[in-house]
Amino acid sequence: MVGTLFNAVVLFLMFSAPPALTGNGLVAYAAVIYILWGVTYTMMDIPYWSMIPAFTQGGKEREGLTTLARSCAGVGSALITVITVMSVSALGRGDQREGFKWFALIIAVLFVAFILITCINIREKSTVDVDAPSVGQMFRALIQNDQAMTVVVTIVLVNSAVYLTSNLVIYFFKYDFGGEGWEGAYTLFNTFGGGVQILAMMLLFPFLRRFLSALQIFYVSFCMAILGYASLLVLAFTNMSNVYLLFIPGFFIFAANGMLTVLTTVFLANTVDYGELKNNRRDESVIFSMQTFVVKLASGVAALIAAVCLGVFHISEDTEQTVQVASSSVVGLRMTMTVIPVIGLLAAVFYFRGHYTLTEEKVEEIDEKIRIRRAETK
Repeated sequence: MVGTLFNAVVLFLMFSAPPALTGNGLVAYAAVIYILWGVTYTMMDIPYWSMIPAFTQGGKEREGLTTLARSCAGVGSALITVITVMSVSALGRGDQREGFKWFALIIAVLFVAFILITCINIREKSTVDVDAPSVGQMFRALIQNDQAMTVVVTIVLVNSAVYLTSNLVIYFFKYDFGGEGWEGAYTLFNTFGGGVQILAMMLLFPFLRRFLSALQIFYVSFCMAILGYASLLVLAFTNMSNVYLLFIPGFFIFAANGMLTVLTTVFLANTVDYGELKNNRRDESVIFSMQTFVVKLASGVAALIAAVCLGVFHISEDTEQTVQVASSSVVGLRMTMTVIPVIGLLAAVFYFRGHYTLTEEKVEEIDEKIRIRRAETK
């Protein structure tokens, strides 16, 4: 709740720079406020996702809540993407600066209201009295929890692969897919992908869960993503210009990403129980702080690789200007946004398979041992 209040204020300030500020002063204001936004958002985000292992038990209950939470997060993100431009235009009456300021205020108020409803109504099942950890204890909790570290490394590899493609796909549409209407095709593809990702979390994952274990769906998702990248590479070399054909690889990649997002959150929550049994200390926030960190880390890694790709293959980062690029540059772009992500995904699946041991049976066994231990200490 505290993180939300701070973040809501900073969100409004981020879009409310004093009109008198210009040049270096405006840049400094934007830099400071953006860093404060990241810090205060993290204050909210870590405990928010930490609540999942705090009031659920491993298994279907945890999977169901995680699926719902991730699906709603996807819907919220998509909703903002759809309504922002129209709302800013209406609120600003032609002045985008004013429009963004008032739109940010509305979102900030709604943010506080909905989190207030959440905090008033939730009840934690896990009432373990734990002192606030020191920095040293936080690092020890992570290092000693080998299963948490396994999931963290896997998330970095998976997200780096996905983010690399998302960073480069706009250049693919402009310089490879081409055509005067590439912007519309790009928007249509992203809209389709966002919808598929949400539906995969809400419908496909629960459907597959009827027949497969969570780990089996995890590996199926990897196969789907790799199949999607392979088909995207093949289609790219056919010089096709029909955006609807791209929906085929898009379906496999976005659907896989949606299910992997749910599953990595579930697996990370399971490592909290594992850590409590192993180290006799429950560290929800410490473990889930790594989720926020690794998402940022993966984003940075993907941005670095994308920037190197654009530089090496002499591709302009300015998507507003029409610039001709060499055919070799187009081939390099295709390979970077498909082959490198596949390598990252393969590394993730082999690493995960070799180190992750928390099967459904193991999670149930851990839950039972924790219940017995807590009953003995009362």
